[in-house]
Amino acid sequence: MKLLITGCAGFIGWQTVKMALNSGYDVIGIDDINDYYDIRLKQWRLDDLKKIRGFEFKQIDIRNKNELEKLFFEKSPEAIINLAARAGVRASIENPHIYFETNVCGNLNLLALAERFKIKKFILASTSSLYAGQDMPFSENLPVNTPISPYAASKKAAELICYTYHYLYGMDITIFRYFTVYGPAGRPDLSIFKFIKLINEEKEIPVYGDGNQSRDFTFVEDIARGTLLGLKNVGFEIINLGGNHPYTINETISLIEKYLGKNAKITNKPLPQCDMQATWADISKANKILGWRPVFSLEEGLKKTIDWCINNKELMDNIVLKD
Repeated sequence: MKLLITGCAGFIGWQTVKMALNSGYDVIGIDDINDYYDIRLKQWRLDDLKKIRGFEFKQIDIRNKNELEKLFFEKSPEAIINLAARAGVRASIENPHIYFETNVCGNLNLLALAERFKIKKFILASTSSLYAGQDMPFSENLPVNTPISPYAASKKAAELICYTYHYLYGMDITIFRYFTVYGPAGRPDLSIFKFIKLINEEKEIPVYGDGNQSRDFTFVEDIARGTLLGLKNVGFEIINLGGNHPYTINETISLIEKYLGKNAKITNKPLPQCDMQATWADISKANKILGWRPVFSLEEGLKKTIDWCINNKELMDNIVLKD
């Protein structure tokens, strides 16, 4: 099967493409290589993928329907995994328009072309941010009608248009709500990457709130494996992929200190209004439908992540962090 995987130079996209190639799929990867964070990290991931047979890359923005249309004509993909998105809860407050242009309109472009070219399988990456204010553990049947950030609102809109295309055209669609993904070559705007880099450099780390807020951290290889399992025909399903074991930010910092052998210098900052206090995935549906459960504990995942950071010290040293 030939897969079209968008956002292939992104964190989750890179690992998903890599796993797909190693599983025997041919992959057309597209990415706009935007500068939301340091593009040297995206280029590293892309260079890593180009070493693997069966990968073809095109630099395309999913907002550009004409370029997408040409690609569909030329390459005839058999399934679409849409991992391209503007991510980041806090940044979405500063520039909500780009989030809706990419996460909603870009997703709609892909759905419309999938319908036109008779591509029946579509996977969308969504987010646990939709569960703000709900009772934990978060199950997929909870009403997620009160998003507290433009990012979450854009993902909710993308989910809704996916259902419309399933209903109208019989498209088989799997939507994954990911829970706080981390791992090697991760996003430098997220906490674990920042903490590892700054603690290792013996610099201050920013902690929003008192650090007792918790996250259901999920290792990227588990996420990629679950995403590819989503190629199974399911009709229309929304499925959580999470670690199923929340850790507080303070507990996470302590583990990083332990594995680096260095103490963190913490600077506490006010907790933004758009941040969730806690996340915790109910993953029973993923297990029932896909036979998926996470393999990596946070301890195992952090060790692999820190090893990557140490082995890629020159790249890590040069990465510019942003809030």
